[in-house]
Amino acid sequence: MVHRTSLKHRAIEELVSFSFLLPAAFLFFFFVVLPFIQGIPMSFFKWDGFSKEKTWIGMSNFIDLFSDKSLLSALLRTLQFTALSVIMSNAIGLAIALIIHRASRFHSILRTIFFMPFVTSLVLSAFIWAFLYNDVVYRYFNIPSPLGSTTWVIAGLSAISVWRDAGYCMVIYIAALLAVPSDFYEAAQIEGAGRLRTFFGITLPCIMSAVTANVTLLLAWGLKVFDYPMAATNGGPGQASETIALCVYNNIFHYYKAGYGQAAAFLFTFFVFILTSSVTRAMRNKEIEL
Repeated sequence: MVHRTSLKHRAIEELVSFSFLLPAAFLFFFFVVLPFIQGIPMSFFKWDGFSKEKTWIGMSNFIDLFSDKSLLSALLRTLQFTALSVIMSNAIGLAIALIIHRASRFHSILRTIFFMPFVTSLVLSAFIWAFLYNDVVYRYFNIPSPLGSTTWVIAGLSAISVWRDAGYCMVIYIAALLAVPSDFYEAAQIEGAGRLRTFFGITLPCIMSAVTANVTLLLAWGLKVFDYPMAATNGGPGQASETIALCVYNNIFHYYKAGYGQAAAFLFTFFVFILTSSVTRAMRNKEIEL
């Protein structure tokens, strides 16, 4: 009888806990999942996105995607942006975390300062940096804005992402560093291990779960980047900063190729899922349990 009461009580607690997820799950389903599912049939039609007439063309949109040079260029730019953002955000975030992870009032202030850019919206971040590039860096240092260069525009956009996301990575790494047992460092000190050996032998393996979380999240954010190039450059100069997400948007709303844009969106979503899943699985194999 006691056992049944305990199981009933646990079931009620789990049901109550799950109920808190329902509002978010409801919004996610109706504003993300459902529109995505509804868009899949459109990828098999030739449609401008507005008229009632749709022409069935089967797999033609998907076949054309593999020979579309502009889409391939957009994919390469997206991967370049993602690689720069993921590597630099994690490197800078980890470096800051290592410096200020010790508890003190001064370090708490620094954590707040470094984390503040993350609470800034993506669009506002793009506008802020566009202003800095054009009206501050160029005016006072005579350095041309990278947003106007076909060679450096992706690096310039990546800098915006790093400025915003490094603080988020820092917070995750600080939490992971504080969870590393101090006994490990004491043993390393007794053995005479240097800082580099301690970092690669103790710190890094112990915080691999945080590395996995940060890399996976930033990888997904980078691959679907839309706000930065849209707000800062509108895909320019030329198409030098047009990412996959912006390319899909342009095909649907500017070129009136809704079916083709939906096909590109579906195929790219599948690519993002496979890539992020593979990276996550590979990194989790390197994690250790404390």
